[in-house]
Amino acid sequence: MSETRCATLADERDQAAGAPRRHRIAVLALPGVPPFELGIPSRVFGSVEDAEGHPLYDVTVCTADGAPVLSDAGFTVQPAAGPEALAAADTVIVPPTHAMPELGRGGPLPPEVTAAIAGIRPGTRLVSICSGSYVLAAAGLLDGRPATTHWNLAPEFRRAYPKVKVDEEVLFVDDGDVLTSAGVAAGVDLCLHMIRRDHGAAAANRAARMCVVPPWRDGGQAQYIDRPVPEPTVAGTSATRAWALEHLGEPLSLAQLAEHARMSLRSFTRRFRDEVGMTPVQWLTAQRLELAKQLLETTDLPIDLVAHRAGFGSANSLRAHMRTTFGVSPAAYRRTFSPSDRPR
Repeated sequence: MSETRCATLADERDQAAGAPRRHRIAVLALPGVPPFELGIPSRVFGSVEDAEGHPLYDVTVCTADGAPVLSDAGFTVQPAAGPEALAAADTVIVPPTHAMPELGRGGPLPPEVTAAIAGIRPGTRLVSICSGSYVLAAAGLLDGRPATTHWNLAPEFRRAYPKVKVDEEVLFVDDGDVLTSAGVAAGVDLCLHMIRRDHGAAAANRAARMCVVPPWRDGGQAQYIDRPVPEPTVAGTSATRAWALEHLGEPLSLAQLAEHARMSLRSFTRRFRDEVGMTPVQWLTAQRLELAKQLLETTDLPIDLVAHRAGFGSANSLRAHMRTTFGVSPAAYRRTFSPSDRPR
């Protein structure tokens, strides 16, 4: 019996027992797939359960034609299914391939991969990890869209796929039904983000704890781009960031942060950006938004009080920041991610 049919039967049994239908994820293993990236979806999504202990995701590794493929580590990956898993999936995830160098020149996909991708149902969520973005781009699925890939590949990617709006400074890009991650471990960040989007912060936090990784990482990919190493005698900003996280509800100024770090404004701003990949003000706003989201998801506090505790000062300021960053109001966000209304 195929893995896809087994998943269908498992769904039927779960629903008969009152459990939610599992979200089906198909992971497309291509020749030359790195084992680490291939294993990320199974490891992260496989740890997600509801309050009754029912799995919320079903993850299937498949290949374009159902045949085994050789990983870039030298061992063979035996898939659980073929292209039929892609056609039945709610989400399709494409890890990298190190066996198709022609994609780096904008070359075509192999016919069997093109056919397998063509069988994906409209509306299916499409995801790439690291240079898996080349596969989506070669299939024309990223044309006109924002996307990311490993920072070291960004110049080549731009040349090969000029219609894609590449941003190599972020850990991942969520463009609704198409999501792309930066290099290697950023695939974990993206998977946790998808869990958060599907089931809220509490579920993502539980999955992160099971995987022994942070629920989110500060900054973006820019902090990992190869740059000269600062002199070891120069102080860092990590202690000030930790202090700021404990005082998010207070009106912190750039001058206060620099004073805490015992640096001039100019030195602090430059050092902060080198370490984190964004300005202090951008980082502070991002942390306050994360705190606001947690309060909206896990408490019944009025919006005004959420704004105050997160350091935005007023509900109007919080609304403006959430609409700009997430496209929704605090009230709409709470309705989406509150425990009673959380989507399954």
